[in-house]
Amino acid sequence: MLVGATGLIGREVIAHGASLPDIALLGLARSEMEMPPGARFELLLADPENWRDAVAAIKPQVVICALGTTRRKAGSNEAFRKVDHDLVLTVARAAKDHGADHFIHISSVGADAASRSFYLRTKGATEQALHKLRFRRLDVLRPGLLRGARQSDFRVGERLALALSPLTDLLLWGKWTRYRSVAAGDVARAVLQAVRERAGGAFAYQNDGIGRLRARFERGR
Repeated sequence: MLVGATGLIGREVIAHGASLPDIALLGLARSEMEMPPGARFELLLADPENWRDAVAAIKPQVVICALGTTRRKAGSNEAFRKVDHDLVLTVARAAKDHGADHFIHISSVGADAASRSFYLRTKGATEQALHKLRFRRLDVLRPGLLRGARQSDFRVGERLALALSPLTDLLLWGKWTRYRSVAAGDVARAVLQAVRERAGGAFAYQNDGIGRLRARFERGR
């Protein structure tokens, strides 16, 4: 089950998952979306207030969570937290209660429950809460700036950062490489590889780890 299907990474997961016969992908969303060409994907529509019941009806084995918004788009810190923390955990708890044993979550580089940044603090708190649910396997991906075409989501600061990323990426070395930009399609391929991983445990991936997952995906296609 994919939540966050209408976002940048969600659409890439749908597009790249179309050619994978071993994965049956079903999405849960609040509104209809334009499907990528060749998509092999079912979409269940429900108001987020009813997502717990929707998850119970789907009974997913694996959950890919690409939910996320911004403070500007949400309108307030409280509204942002309701999506990036509360709604993520609603989905995770319902999935765990109804048999899911594997949860894959798209977080953010720098996520830290003790951060001064409300955005990163919220992301970190969400990660901590997911760990406490004790899925058989938990994958947390922390990509840097995402490269890709967003739909109906104009972000001035992000557009500027993307324009500068070919230069700024060259300046980021050592522990700072995790802040380099990454193509949304590469994150999606890493996510789909994580679906196939069978070992139990909790795993976190910065940009380099995301790259290794993506490489395994390409080798296994």
